[in-house]
Amino acid sequence: MSGFDSNPFGSAVDVNPFQDPSVTQVTHSGVDRLEQYSPFPATDSGDLTGPTIPASAAPSQPAVLQPSVEPSPQATAAAGQANLLRQQEELERKAAELDRREQELQNRQVTTGKENNWPPLPKSFPIKPCFYQDFSEEIPQEHQRVCKMMYYLWMLYCVTLFLNVLACLAFFTAGTNYGVDFGLSILWFILFTPCSFLCWYRPVYKAFKTDSSFSFFFFFFIFFAQVVVTIIQSVGIPNWGNSGWISASTVVREHLAVGVVMLVVAVFFTVCAVMSVVLLKMVHGHYRHTGASFQKAQQEFSQGVLTNRTFQSAAASAAASAAQSSAQRN
Repeated sequence: MSGFDSNPFGSAVDVNPFQDPSVTQVTHSGVDRLEQYSPFPATDSGDLTGPTIPASAAPSQPAVLQPSVEPSPQATAAAGQANLLRQQEELERKAAELDRREQELQNRQVTTGKENNWPPLPKSFPIKPCFYQDFSEEIPQEHQRVCKMMYYLWMLYCVTLFLNVLACLAFFTAGTNYGVDFGLSILWFILFTPCSFLCWYRPVYKAFKTDSSFSFFFFFFIFFAQVVVTIIQSVGIPNWGNSGWISASTVVREHLAVGVVMLVVAVFFTVCAVMSVVLLKMVHGHYRHTGASFQKAQQEFSQGVLTNRTFQSAAASAAASAAQSSAQRN
């Protein structure tokens, strides 16, 4: 019964929780534990204190505007001359680049076998062909017919000029006072044969080849003058070196054979004039369908002038001389 000796209904022992030794040690000590507590580690507290950067003790001064200095005329002239020299060097560099590209294009043409083939001269001939011409390769299909007709017109005109020389020679044999016509006919043949090829046939060939507005306008201007010249030649004004209708009618009564020859040449000149008018209209029709315009012609002309080496050299020389003269005056 020893296990039942304790009375469960007895008075409970008074137990004071504040008598715990750990509690009494804190409450009876004179040190404030809150002041000892630091949330930061002791190692970090030393790093927060660093050297203080003192403020500048120098007194601040107000901003002072520097007076503007006008450059002297000598300095201005020197700067202008330096700018012109720099532009000249730039132009020379571009000219050298254009020379290099042109040389590359020439080498490429040699490697690809595109050699000049016009005029068709024998290989043993001392003068070599000056132009490359191939309608099927360089001219678009829709322009080949008109371009070939222009070439045939040029050939017909050259033949007519040669026949005009023969007719004027016959005219000269009929009367010694007609020697002026014979001399002028030789001059027209020598002058108009190459000039017509270079001044209106090659421009229209280039216009159809590259769709160049400037070449079209150049062709229209020159070819219109060619039409006027051909009409005058077909009329045959005396002492103008043309075997036309008037000249042929004046001699046919006295010398029938000479008159017939001159009438044939007058017919040739008339055919050339009519074909020139027709082809001028046909070229103008093709020109309207290519999208060319006067503004494009102006742009092509300005670009061609600015990239021309002769123009660049002349402009650079003029600029350098102007800069030197201005520097000497100052």
